[in-house]
Amino acid sequence: MTSQPDPAKSAGDATAAVNCAVEGRQIGEVSVVSVSGTVDMLTAPWLEEAIGAAVKGSPSAVVVDMSAVDFLASAGMGVLVAARNDLDPDVRFAVVADGPATSRPLKLIGITDVVDLYATLDEALSAVTT
Repeated sequence: MTSQPDPAKSAGDATAAVNCAVEGRQIGEVSVVSVSGTVDMLTAPWLEEAIGAAVKGSPSAVVVDMSAVDFLASAGMGVLVAARNDLDPDVRFAVVADGPATSRPLKLIGITDVVDLYATLDEALSAVTT
């Protein structure tokens, strides 16, 4: 499943380029949601929708791979925290983020206190399947 927001449906300047892609896939019993581009108030709903779809398959874990995200706004961070809070406690949740655009703001805001953060998808998959 790949999603891209429709700029015509976005609030504000519909001519602004929206650069975000969200794709969901299954790796064993783990649902992986891969995000690239910009995650802001216009595109965060697509991330939220993809995480919701990933949970419907009753996975053992959900991993959000943000390694290709080049801008992460507070709206995207809020989606991650809400997703962690909404998940069944038995479902592991992890985020892949490494670098100044993603892991740094997540650490500065304190989101890493409630969401497990990994530098690579392989590290996250290893952690959630053990």
